[in-house]
Amino acid sequence: MTLQALIADDEPLARRLLAEYLSAHADIAVVAEADNGLAAARAITELKPDLVFLDIQMPKLTGLEVLELTGRRDGVVFTTAHDQHALRAFELHAVDYLLKPFAQDRFDAALARARRLLGQPAPGLDQLVSPTAPRIARVLVRDHDSAGGLQVLLVDDIAYIEAQADNVAFHAHGREHLKAQRISELEAQLDPVRFVRVHRSFIINLAQLQGLERTDSDAYIARMKNGKRIPVSRSGYDKLRTAL
Repeated sequence: MTLQALIADDEPLARRLLAEYLSAHADIAVVAEADNGLAAARAITELKPDLVFLDIQMPKLTGLEVLELTGRRDGVVFTTAHDQHALRAFELHAVDYLLKPFAQDRFDAALARARRLLGQPAPGLDQLVSPTAPRIARVLVRDHDSAGGLQVLLVDDIAYIEAQADNVAFHAHGREHLKAQRISELEAQLDPVRFVRVHRSFIINLAQLQGLERTDSDAYIARMKNGKRIPVSRSGYDKLRTAL
């Protein structure tokens, strides 16, 4: 079975060296290279490579932001000249953290570990992960009007989020942006002080809430600043009362 690999590094020489190291492994094919974080995020989203060799300090998005935005959690090896990000990398389930410069034998050891763990949570890392998931500040969404079909959306710009089958729709600036993700997973990544799930299909940004309306049937509707009226479940109403 041939494994597909992505190399992401803004330095051409670093990409060339990784490709050379990988050439020693006949069952691995480099399917793409990226010289910035946004290009890496696009390649991960579109190609879904088995292995990702990812630099941390890159233009547009850092390697850590790439993982946070794409949700990629397996087969990732960081290659970087900076050691201060190691803990965060392992919190994101990185297979290994290679400090530049590294030799072929150190690279091969990381690759062997990646082969063993491919598709499985990295053992021994649970104690490094904080009990509370890190709160996201940006999301990577589909946008057919932008180059590459993807766009980085600031969480603060989102008015509300709506579940649509296996996707979530982010409503921001009068537009709808889709991402393949379950709303329950997204809820755990958002700051509960600012975002409240008021219904099984809706999460609202409290900063965009204009008021609550009571209906004839003793239910509630959240009236948003953009005019949208969103149903509020009984448990959602309790959450709103606590948050407000």
